Amino acid sequence: MSGQRIISLLGRPDKPTDAVEEYCRYLGQALERHGWDLSVGRVRWDENGWGSAQRSLQRHAKRWRETWVLVQYTALAWSRRGLPLRFPRILRILKSAGAKVGVVFHDVEPFYGNRVVDRLRRGAQLRVMREALRTADIGIFTVPLGKLSWVKPHSGNAVFAPVGANFPTASDAVSRNGIARDGRLGIAVFGITGGGWGRKEVDEIVEAVRFAAARVKELRLIVLGRNSKDSEAELRKRLADTSVELHVLGVLPSEDVVRSLANSDVLLFVRGHISTRRGSAIAGIACGLPVIAFEGPETAPPITEAGIAFYSPQRKGDLGEVLLRVLQDEYYRTSLAQKSWVAQQQYFSWTAIAKKYAEFLKDKR
Repeated sequence: MSGQRIISLLGRPDKPTDAVEEYCRYLGQALERHGWDLSVGRVRWDENGWGSAQRSLQRHAKRWRETWVLVQYTALAWSRRGLPLRFPRILRILKSAGAKVGVVFHDVEPFYGNRVVDRLRRGAQLRVMREALRTADIGIFTVPLGKLSWVKPHSGNAVFAPVGANFPTASDAVSRNGIARDGRLGIAVFGITGGGWGRKEVDEIVEAVRFAAARVKELRLIVLGRNSKDSEAELRKRLADTSVELHVLGVLPSEDVVRSLANSDVLLFVRGHISTRRGSAIAGIACGLPVIAFEGPETAPPITEAGIAFYSPQRKGDLGEVLLRVLQDEYYRTSLAQKSWVAQQQYFSWTAIAKKYAEFLKDKR
């Protein structure tokens, strides 16, 4: 017998992979055991124009009365320029049709930037997010509410659920037995930001790996995910005079991501501060890895309960020193890995996340 229905509604797809759609599909699989049947739909405004997309949504929404519709929010999913001014209209269409509306905020804060256009965009996004939360029956945030600048921690319809890793659990896919079987310790980097930020990240990775390689022989650096292939030439050039064995793998199927991470010994996360919405960092936690990262405005439990070795971006060379300690101190590395395994089961597994969702939705019936 089919379960209670949930519609997960997305906007424009991201490319080359859509992490939000993957999130929905893994969440849907986990929700089945709680009696929910989740299907994924899209408002195809990018293909058909806003007028056609809204009319199509109105037709479909007539069949969604008393059905939960979880609308996935990122600014760029609902506007090419990050000005999602039509997003509240989507929610009003759903409410008018009698649907129970949830908004899942994958972007939990407006975009940063100091230019005039950045400030205007930030103001527009903030207005949209506030209106969306007022309109929705429930707002689901991927960071703890106390870390949000614009939401009251005890807001009546706001709840928190972290993201999970968008792949099968590591324990189901691969065993970590035999890591570094050839004597090499593996350092993984999952995803690099594009553009200028990506070049800065490559600088940080190279500096830290070179520092460690001068003191620990036989290292392996595995770089995978978005923009990794774009960074390959620079990485090879700058590590050519070291003994580091470099593997640049690009965007991989989920099972191969698991295999690559699970056959590493530590994950370097330099794509901004770590938080409960950073799926590429949580991927390392899901594979039982120590994660080297830095703190920021969204860093709070439960992410801090995982095996995180923190470094300070303000201290020159600190990333390399922290990496060296993790690589050299086997006891420390093992203890961090164990903390990641425990945190994965308690907080970041799809089973744990789906349980939270089931409780939210039941309470809001």
